[in-house]
Amino acid sequence: MYQLSIFRGKRDKHGKGKVVVERIENKVNRQVTFSKRRNGLLKKACELSVLCDVDVALIMFSSRGKLFEFGSTDMNKILERYHHRCYNTGSTTNLHHTHVQIEEVSKLRAKYESLQRSHRNLVGEELEALSIKELHTLEKQLDKTLSQTRHRKVEIMLQKIADTRKMEQELGDVNTQLKSKVEGQECMQQNEEQEEEEEGAMLAGSSLIPDCVL
Repeated sequence: MYQLSIFRGKRDKHGKGKVVVERIENKVNRQVTFSKRRNGLLKKACELSVLCDVDVALIMFSSRGKLFEFGSTDMNKILERYHHRCYNTGSTTNLHHTHVQIEEVSKLRAKYESLQRSHRNLVGEELEALSIKELHTLEKQLDKTLSQTRHRKVEIMLQKIADTRKMEQELGDVNTQLKSKVEGQECMQQNEEQEEEEEGAMLAGSSLIPDCVL
């Protein structure tokens, strides 16, 4: 296989002018570099297919998972030829398996693109390409989503109200307990004061009795 001999950012110790290839840490710079290099790579692939009359297939996935591809002819046919050459061309079973894989890739790519279109439509993009029927379907989806959103909002509000009432009940119970405790302490204090008054009265009465009586 072909191995990179160029590097980015640092010169070779032997002074041969090779540049060290390193991962670009800055996200913005990395995205800009990817866009430029991607376009250049796609252009080179196209030029190579035209100049040399060769079939070229190029597949890239960005760091966010976005698909970029180029095929000088039908991509599925190129992939089929690739699998046919790489995986036991004499085996009918492997060939059938290859066809199944190609079909799965095609289905997944179509599903991925459909999901992307649906997402863009849901956020209000690319609506001019939709028919009346598609717009009606989209409207129903949005109405359903809005209804579900409102329903969920009501559920959250009701739950908050229930939590608030529960908290009020708990605070009321605590307040009742504290009030009962305070009343009990006040009652005990009144009893103690009354007992002290009675004892004082008894002592005062006993001091008035003549010694002869004793």
